[in-house]
Amino acid sequence: MQVRHDVRLADLTTLAVGGPIERLLEAETADELVDTVRDADEAGRPLLLLGGGSNVVAPDEGWPGDVVAVRTRGIRRDGDRLTVQAGEDWDGLVAHTVAGQLAGMEALSGIPGSTGATPVQNVGAYGQEVAQTITVVRVYDRAEKSEQLLTPAECGFAYRDSRLKREPGRFVVLEVEFALEASPLSRPVGYAELARTLGVEIGERAPLAEVREAVLGLRRGKGMVWDPADPDSRSAGSFFTNPIVPAERAVEGCPSWPAGDGHVKLSAAWLVQHAGFGRGTREGRVGTSSRHSLALTTEDGATAAELLAFADRIADTVRGKFGVTLDREPTAVRP
Repeated sequence: MQVRHDVRLADLTTLAVGGPIERLLEAETADELVDTVRDADEAGRPLLLLGGGSNVVAPDEGWPGDVVAVRTRGIRRDGDRLTVQAGEDWDGLVAHTVAGQLAGMEALSGIPGSTGATPVQNVGAYGQEVAQTITVVRVYDRAEKSEQLLTPAECGFAYRDSRLKREPGRFVVLEVEFALEASPLSRPVGYAELARTLGVEIGERAPLAEVREAVLGLRRGKGMVWDPADPDSRSAGSFFTNPIVPAERAVEGCPSWPAGDGHVKLSAAWLVQHAGFGRGTREGRVGTSSRHSLALTTEDGATAAELLAFADRIADTVRGKFGVTLDREPTAVRP
């Protein structure tokens, strides 16, 4: 593989922050990906894996080792099942399923990044999560130095979480298998805003293409469809997850939803806004999106340190005002 030394992490991430890379390698097959990871581990070189770079706050000092860009491609269909290489563009995959009349991913349209990153974060939006369709995740286990097939139970999926995320750096996702539903209609719509946009009731179905277009429209309206020409999309999407708290600790006036076992999920966007960080709040070269307070955006010359300091100030203010802790959604990488 070609090795490059002239790239910055800012060039590979949607937040456009991060310093120089010592060595950039691009893996185009699963075997290349495993070999590259194994070589770095055996040589003791620091290793950072990047897919679409949409869920990463990269360090200003750069990376003093190997950055491996996952560029693997391939989609295999067997009936209503798809086996997808980790480097496939996620939104391209969703478009592929809609065109092929396979239901189960349509509400996840417009999310930037690669397919291999989706089980790590258990990506979700508008009433769907990837955990609802994943059957197997093939990984390279750096601790065991072997390839493994992880079932959903072994992945330990939770809200925006998984075992792959809780054991950072251990598992390299090689491919993901999804079980979908062969249908021209979506899965039952489970999100009120989407249902209103489609003109259907919660629990009803709608044509796949209409659901996809409705979701893309909603996301564009919030600046959450990646577009290099749109400064509001220069973000990692939602920077904080919706906090889950015991029902008795619900915040008065804050929208909430049942989260099971006596808990509720609070609206992180409402908490951020009512802590004084509404849309378009700026501190130097970083701030909240002008279209959605939960997306933090950067301007030319911004640093990861500025962004994280701003995020910490939001979280500290929310904690002080409402007694609720906000957790970051993107990963802040450290060398």
